[in-house]
Amino acid sequence: MTHNVDVFWSFRSPYSWLATPQLVKLESEYDLAFNIRPVLPIAVRIEGFFKRVNPLWPPYLARDIYRLAQMQGTPIRWPRPDPIVMDIASGEVPADQPYIHRLTRMGQAAAEAGRGLPYIAQVGHLIWSGETDNWHEGDHLARAAERAGLDPVALETAARDNTAAIDAGIDANQAALDAAGHWGVPTMVFEGEPFFGQDRLDVLLWRLKQNGLQPRA
Repeated sequence: MTHNVDVFWSFRSPYSWLATPQLVKLESEYDLAFNIRPVLPIAVRIEGFFKRVNPLWPPYLARDIYRLAQMQGTPIRWPRPDPIVMDIASGEVPADQPYIHRLTRMGQAAAEAGRGLPYIAQVGHLIWSGETDNWHEGDHLARAAERAGLDPVALETAARDNTAAIDAGIDANQAALDAAGHWGVPTMVFEGEPFFGQDRLDVLLWRLKQNGLQPRA
């Protein structure tokens, strides 16, 4: 029996990116399906969030994500451009956000097309690996969609022309994350139980095995 796990994931979250290669590996090794449920990052979900955080947190975050990436062999560099436009010094996040809504809508469209995990793996690598500057320009996102097994024109059209339905799906993802008992990403949810953070994937695997998870044949 295939075990299904919801994954709440954000294109602006370095920890979401660090979890992604592990998710791909787990799905390839076990009779397991990860249902990717994109959510908007906290910078746009909670007004003024970055004005209130402890000033020690951002430098610690940078240290933590780079050492974790080094430990697990995952390439990482802060995106250029950042998917969220903001003033780092003041924490001000303007209402006009040219990247994150498009990214999240295409992620939702990919998930609805049954290719959520391949899509976030390819686009996450494009944005976070450091191999590409200006990931938002040219055909970078289109080629990533192709590598994920999607028609990039159809994906872009679905995200652009069905905005109300796509946004309703993203809102439903956020509501489901709240209902599961967490607010951060990545959060994996199995049978109503949340596992927050890429460092809880081993705990998730333990729980799945308790529930009969088997290796793929």
